Amino acid sequence: MKRFLLLTLSFALLIALAAPAFAAGEGYSDVPADAWYAGAVAALKEQGLMEGMGDGRFAPGNAFTRAQLAMVLFRMAGCPKTEEEDEFTDTQPGMWYSEAIAWAAKYHVVEGYGNGRYGTNDPVTQEQAAVMLWRDAGSYYLGKEYSVDDGVEHIASSWAADGVRWARVEGLFTDAVEFSPKKAASRAQVADMVYRYMQLKEKFASDAVSGATVKPAKAPKAAVIYFSCTGATEKIAENIADSLGADICRIVPAVPYTDEDLNWNSDSSRTTKEQNDPAARPQIANEVTGLDDCDIVFLGYPIWHGQAPKIMYTFVEKYDLSGKTVVPFCTSGSSPIGSSAVNLSAVSAGEWLSGRRFRAGASRESVTDWINTLGLDLEAK
Repeated sequence: MKRFLLLTLSFALLIALAAPAFAAGEGYSDVPADAWYAGAVAALKEQGLMEGMGDGRFAPGNAFTRAQLAMVLFRMAGCPKTEEEDEFTDTQPGMWYSEAIAWAAKYHVVEGYGNGRYGTNDPVTQEQAAVMLWRDAGSYYLGKEYSVDDGVEHIASSWAADGVRWARVEGLFTDAVEFSPKKAASRAQVADMVYRYMQLKEKFASDAVSGATVKPAKAPKAAVIYFSCTGATEKIAENIADSLGADICRIVPAVPYTDEDLNWNSDSSRTTKEQNDPAARPQIANEVTGLDDCDIVFLGYPIWHGQAPKIMYTFVEKYDLSGKTVVPFCTSGSSPIGSSAVNLSAVSAGEWLSGRRFRAGASRESVTDWINTLGLDLEAK
């Protein structure tokens, strides 16, 4: 919050000193004076925030990279000196983007894909651009009362939902371009978004910005819920909870499963009968805790006859997962996760992500690597 106010005040002064004496699109042969993005392009050029492509061209339809957007925000902040280096594996020291990405990573304006990658030369998507601007503004949390209520924000990735909602509420998206969250943002669109963000910062300095942006940031909270008989799933669940500092709760069956019950090769065993009975819903003995205050639920189970145990259906039908992101994971000797999570999601609320199957005894490193690729603003350690 303090960083945003200081940057805003200094930036407002910069805008005041740099009076808009430019003509729309001035200096670029491929920017028509009446183009919807012309004023934004000229403003960013005038203030040294966004450059052309050489030969007097701006290339408005070209993609803009993740490194380039980090540089724009770095310049907007006044190019502050930082002694730190980023920890991404695909960036190099001494490059034109090095200081910008190191600064942006330090203040959590940018994050990588997981596995140490930033994606330096990758085109920035529309939702990524929105999230980067949102984080630069302080990652203000907006409740659903600030929804634009046109359904568009709901097509964004779960990790980008708050940033996209903020950008739409504050008018950072133009009607001239159809919002497509996972599509690369063009140079024209990025210029327009950044220029609108500049204007928003001016409004913030004069307290004219909407009440949505004064809400405190809300970090996502995770819980781990699992069912395990042999201990294999329990070990993975414990690794997830420990790496995230998350609450963890085991689903306990009212009637425990014996070794005979778990005999997959017997047609008369309890598990075989349950898995072949669509109506089977084994009772749960305990009250599952940790769900009320969490945003993300890691839901674990073993694979029985190619599917989730029927007690998992008991759980998803009893407990309301509305408004939560559900991340399924399972363990098995050889069977994939298959359709098990899809079938569970069909009788459950919540936004279900694609699941992951782990072998028994999978390392903690493999678990944390997986979590860090999910794009959930959760850092597994």
